[in-house]
Amino acid sequence: MAELRLGPLLRYADGSSATVWVEASRPCTAEVRGADGAQGESRTFQVAGHHYALIPVTGLTPGTAQSYEVLLDGTRVWPLPGSPFPPSLIRTPAGGDPVRLAFGSCRWAAPPAGEEDPVGPDALDTLAARIAADPDGERPDVLVLLGDQVYADETSKATRRWLAARRDLSEPPGNEVADYEEYTRLYYESWLDPEVRWLLSTVPSCMIFDDHDVIDDWNTSAAWLADMRATPWWRERLLSGLMSYWVHQHLGNLSPAELATDPLYADVRETPDGTDVLRSFACKADADPASVRWSYRRDFGRVRLLMVDTRAARVLDEGARSMLHPGEERWLREQALDARDSYDHLLIGTSLPWLLPHLVHDAEAWNAALCRGERGERWARFGEDVRRRADLEHWAAFPPSFDALAELIAEAGSGAGAPATVCVLSGDVHHAYVAEPAWPRGEGPDARVFQLTCSPVHNAIHLAIRLGFRFGWSGAGRWLGRRFAGHGSCPRPPIDWRRTGGPWFGNQLMTLTLRGRSARLRLEQARESRGGGARLRTIAESELAR
Repeated sequence: MAELRLGPLLRYADGSSATVWVEASRPCTAEVRGADGAQGESRTFQVAGHHYALIPVTGLTPGTAQSYEVLLDGTRVWPLPGSPFPPSLIRTPAGGDPVRLAFGSCRWAAPPAGEEDPVGPDALDTLAARIAADPDGERPDVLVLLGDQVYADETSKATRRWLAARRDLSEPPGNEVADYEEYTRLYYESWLDPEVRWLLSTVPSCMIFDDHDVIDDWNTSAAWLADMRATPWWRERLLSGLMSYWVHQHLGNLSPAELATDPLYADVRETPDGTDVLRSFACKADADPASVRWSYRRDFGRVRLLMVDTRAARVLDEGARSMLHPGEERWLREQALDARDSYDHLLIGTSLPWLLPHLVHDAEAWNAALCRGERGERWARFGEDVRRRADLEHWAAFPPSFDALAELIAEAGSGAGAPATVCVLSGDVHHAYVAEPAWPRGEGPDARVFQLTCSPVHNAIHLAIRLGFRFGWSGAGRWLGRRFAGHGSCPRPPIDWRRTGGPWFGNQLMTLTLRGRSARLRLEQARESRGGGARLRTIAESELAR
C-alpha cells in the first residue's frame, strides 16, 4: 500500500483551480477530493527512487473554501489519523477580495518536539498555531518564501548523524549535503514539522531559492565559480540542488496552464524513471544559465507578483557583471509593463534586497569597482577576497543592474494606469526594515515605491549583525560609505532612499494586505509566551497607500 511520505502542499490556487504536491512511498495514483466537489488526480513520477505527484484540482468556485482529503490508490492518507489540526482547506479568491500576502526568508528547520530551540520560536510554526486556533479568522491568501527554504551547507545535529551513518564525514563536503538523496533529507526535516506541514497544506505558497538552498554565496563571482568547479564534490552538489529544487519548489510555482505546456514536466512524467531526464536538464542549466527560467509571474486579482531569480541568472564576467542575464532582464521588463492597467499593485520578489543600508550599498559598489580593476590588479585581488568574506553580492554589487531596476520601477509606476504601489519584497539579511526611494525632481514614479525586507523566519541573529546593520543605517555609516565610494570612483546611484521602518531583529514575518488601491503592512515576531508555547506579536503596522 502506498504511504504519504511528504506533503500535501497546496501550491497554486486561483478562482477555479489549484495544485497539490505530494510525495508517496511507491508508484501510485494520487487523488484530491474536496468536500464540495473539487477533485483531481495524477499518477506519480519517479526521480532518484522517490515518487512525486503534482495534482491539478478543478471544480472550485470563486469566493469559497472547502476542505479536502488526499488519497493514494483510493486509500485516504490525509488528514492524518488523530490530527490535532483543523481540516486543510482550499480557499479560492473572488474578484474584489483583499489579498493578504505573508512573506519572509531564511528558515532553519525547527528541532524535534521537546528539544530546546537555540534560535527561538519559528515564525511559521507560530503562524500555523494561530490559524489552527481560529480557523475562521484572518489567514494569508498566499505565503511567499523568498529563499533559503533549506540549508544545504548548514545541517542540523540530527541530519549530521544521518549523514554520518551514510558516508565518511571526514571526506568533503563533510557535514554538508552531497547528493539528491541527502537533499530529500533536508526537505523531510523541514516540511515534516507538524505545524509547518499543516500550514503548507492549507495556505498556498510561492517559493524562490537563494544561496543556502545550494551553498553560501552561490554565484558570487566568476573567480568563485571557477574555484568551486575545480572542487571534486561541487558538480554533484549543484546538479542535485537544481534537481531537488525543480521537484520540491519550482513545479508548484507554475499554474496548471503552464504545467500543461512544460516540455520537461511532460518528459519526466512520461518516462518510467525521470532521473536522467532531470539530470540532463540540470547539466544544461549549469552550462548555460540563460537556457532556464526559474523566475515566474503570479496574479492575485489586481495584484501582480513577479518572483525573480537573482542567483542562477547572473552574468559573472567582471567586465559585464549583471544580476540578470539579458533574457531574464527582458522577461522582467515585459512582465512589469504588460497591461499595466490590469493591476493596482506590483510586487517584485527578489531574495536579495535592492535597497540596503547606505554603508553596505556603497561598500558593495566600491568592492565591485575594485574587482573589475578600477584601481589595479593588486586591489582587484584584495576586492575579491573581501567580496567573499563579507558577502558583498547584493544588487549594489551589480551597479548597472541596480540602476536598471530603478529605471524599470520608475517606468512601471508612472503615467496613465500606474499602480498605487510598487514593492520590492526581499529577505537574506537577517533583519527587517522598510525603505522608500526618492528620484530626482521630475523623474520619479507616480506610484509609492518601497523596499520591504523581512528575514529570518527561523535562524540565528548574531550580535555582529545587529550592530553592523544599525551602524549601516546611521548617519556615520552613510558618511563612511561615501568614503568607500570615493575611493572606488563610484558614481552616485540614480536615486536616494531613506529607512522609514526598522531595523527589527527576530524570527519574523511581514504581511501585506492589499485592498483596491490601498496597502497596509504588518510586521510580526515569534515570541515565547509566559504560559508556554509561542505566539506572533505585532511589532509594527503602517499604511503604505490609502
